[in-house]
Amino acid sequence: MFRTLLIITLFLKAAILTAQDITGEWNGALQIRGEQLRIVLHVTGKEGAYQATLDSPDQGAKGLPVSSITFKDNELRFSLDNIGAGYQGTFQNNTFTGNWSQGGGSLPLVFGREPIAKKVAKRPQEPKKPYPYLEEEVRFDNVKAGIKLAGTLTTPETAGPHPVVVLISGSGPQNRNEELAGHKPFLVIADYLTRQGIAVLRYDDRGTAKSEGDFNAATTQDLATDAASAVAYLKTRKEIDPRNIGLMGHSEGGIIAPIVAAESSDVAFIVLLAGTGIPGDELLLMQSEAISKAQGVSGPMLERSLEINAGVFKIIRETTDQKALEAKLRDYVIAEVPAAFRPANMTEEEFVKSQTSTVLTPWMQYFIRYNPALILPEVKCPVLAVNGDKDLQVPSKANLEAIRAGLAKGGNQQVKTIEFPNLNHLFQKTQTGLPSEYGTLEETFSTEVLEKVTRWLKDQIR
Repeated sequence: MFRTLLIITLFLKAAILTAQDITGEWNGALQIRGEQLRIVLHVTGKEGAYQATLDSPDQGAKGLPVSSITFKDNELRFSLDNIGAGYQGTFQNNTFTGNWSQGGGSLPLVFGREPIAKKVAKRPQEPKKPYPYLEEEVRFDNVKAGIKLAGTLTTPETAGPHPVVVLISGSGPQNRNEELAGHKPFLVIADYLTRQGIAVLRYDDRGTAKSEGDFNAATTQDLATDAASAVAYLKTRKEIDPRNIGLMGHSEGGIIAPIVAAESSDVAFIVLLAGTGIPGDELLLMQSEAISKAQGVSGPMLERSLEINAGVFKIIRETTDQKALEAKLRDYVIAEVPAAFRPANMTEEEFVKSQTSTVLTPWMQYFIRYNPALILPEVKCPVLAVNGDKDLQVPSKANLEAIRAGLAKGGNQQVKTIEFPNLNHLFQKTQTGLPSEYGTLEETFSTEVLEKVTRWLKDQIR
């Protein structure tokens, strides 16, 4: 479940009739993993000397500067160099039809004059206020990082102290509800657990929403200190039972929870929702293969793509000096990536950047090198690991087995694993398991999983 901001390596180009006045506002919408992301282009100036800015209202981005914009021969092209973005399309019937490119890939995008309304999806599981429990906005310190994190603490109205679960989100900058594809899974989970008598703390990732810090500079290990800070904070709350503080991590959160539990005796139990048990580089290859095959991609091109990615990961594992790493990856991409993989409108350097920028981030380098098997033997508290058998991002069988084996190696016998049929990475009933399906489904989180996880949690409470 690797959600990324829209505003990353992109290419924007659009097309318009030369005699047409293209100034004013143009509206379009991208469909990414079932989620609508609106794009608004503002054009000023005149023919031969246009300027423009770009908004992404669904992400709160406004006034992004367009570096260059040209309008010639019925075609509009523009780029945003500071985010590596661009679009190219053709004008007809007062609309631009073209493609939005990102990291070597592209998505169709049509611009028109009419504003596009925000799409409101049906989410029947989202709770409605007033809630039958207490809800409090909280802030707590990560002293090690020198930042304050913001979140929501929900507690039963009955007398405490209460057992509590800290929710830890998956990869990418997530808010306290782990909001993605129009869903708010952590809101649904927190509501369910609190109604069952278990308090819940969920918080915005560092640098996201109301939390301080720089998410882009953080690794999984850094994010683990945020979760540990949440545990420390809960120990100061009189309505919380310090003997029964647990962690529930989804996806990357399922990597973070064992790290915190291995280092702290304050963690009484952990739940891994689609957590990983195999090394990061192996997981990424497995994920890529599973998603590609589900999309109908197979044969020599898929095999070659996996070989290239494996080569990139090997270089990252073996090279710790950043300058040397950048140089090796550049040479590797130029030598190994077939010309057919490179969009015709990209220079060699632009293509290299599009292929390497993501893997050169601190988070990705750490993830590729990280092996959960090294930390799982250090976890001594009870563990529940669950997954869906149609999860294409964290394939269930390999990861559940690796988690079980890693914990057993350390002598932990308080372990339970469950594989649920027909559930995807978000624990939704699914036909394909593809990320593109997430936003099209009304279900946010399987009630069967909620029931079984809650039953297990209650068994752990002392």
